[in-house]
Amino acid sequence: MSVRVTLLAATAVALSAAVAVPALAAPTGGGHAATREALRAAVKDGVPGVTATAKDAHGTWRATEGVADLRTGERRSPADRYRVGSITKTFVATVLLQLEAEGRLSLDDTVEEWLPGVVRGNGHDGRRITLRRLLNHTSGVYDYTSDEEFVRTYFLEDGFFEHRYDTKRPAELVAVAMAHRPYFAPGTSWSYSNTNYVLAGMVIQEATGRPYGAEIRDRIIEPLHLRATSVPGTRVTVPQPSSRAYGKLAQTTTGPTYDVTALNPSLAYAAGEMISDSADLNRFYRALLGGRLLPERQLKAMKTTVAIDGAPNAGYGLGLLDRKLSCGVHVWGHGGGIHGSSSEAVTTADARHSLAFNFNGDWAGEGEAVIEAEFCGDR
Repeated sequence: MSVRVTLLAATAVALSAAVAVPALAAPTGGGHAATREALRAAVKDGVPGVTATAKDAHGTWRATEGVADLRTGERRSPADRYRVGSITKTFVATVLLQLEAEGRLSLDDTVEEWLPGVVRGNGHDGRRITLRRLLNHTSGVYDYTSDEEFVRTYFLEDGFFEHRYDTKRPAELVAVAMAHRPYFAPGTSWSYSNTNYVLAGMVIQEATGRPYGAEIRDRIIEPLHLRATSVPGTRVTVPQPSSRAYGKLAQTTTGPTYDVTALNPSLAYAAGEMISDSADLNRFYRALLGGRLLPERQLKAMKTTVAIDGAPNAGYGLGLLDRKLSCGVHVWGHGGGIHGSSSEAVTTADARHSLAFNFNGDWAGEGEAVIEAEFCGDR
């Protein structure tokens, strides 16, 4: 199945980060000209529309290409809100690290200690999986979004239109994973799994007595004044301003294009349900990398990466991906994909240069090319 149709194209994002994309030659005009050209290339490749915002020492730059609505031809807006998919994971990891800093849990605690009996069956054993291994994807826990029946029900055409408004409880999502064998013994390898962050969200609720979304709101969204950012729960709409979201609902990039904007994001839960905009994502990652959300010890732990097989230019920390670009620049952040939406948000380690953007289609466009253009292309 095409990774673009799953909750996060982040597995592909992480792996593709390792393949150096040649730096784009800077068109005349300088500044963000290479980035603008990369956005145009994404639309030419088939993405309906793109919205992007970059912030650096020279100020804030915003750009759009393509359309928000294929029916009306309305243009995309720099203020568009969109489903950010697995960028949610960085928010979740930040909350768990804050809880550790407060002494309310340890990342070396086991899943079994917080969720007794939940990770059991077919070789899964929560007694051997620490919270750290959930956050850096070294748990070996099977990814529930890879389950064939789950894919047919929520990602392919017939199933999606019948089930797009279903509410899924996190325990149900974990149960799907437990019906399969783990990928490997905990701590022995790396494999991206959305189940890890469903479990992380459940641990936050156990540790605080409150839904993980409420903790994100009170600890991150409100202090940083992220006015476009929300954890929607079961709300099926995206707040305005926003574009339509388009998907193929197939295992190929061809065939009909469908409007998939409305859906119940509980199928993603803490693995990828959040909504934001590009300016908010830049503000969040700049605050995180700048040390405003975590003490030094926790931020260092978050940035301690593990190797990703086949990706020599990338490493995965705790809800945070480190990529070395073709020009030698390192950027930290995350990618996210969910029905009709593919997003990226990255920031340099010094928090001085950030970029966030969204494609309102899930089958085309090279996000890595846009990142390369912004950080390497106009040099």
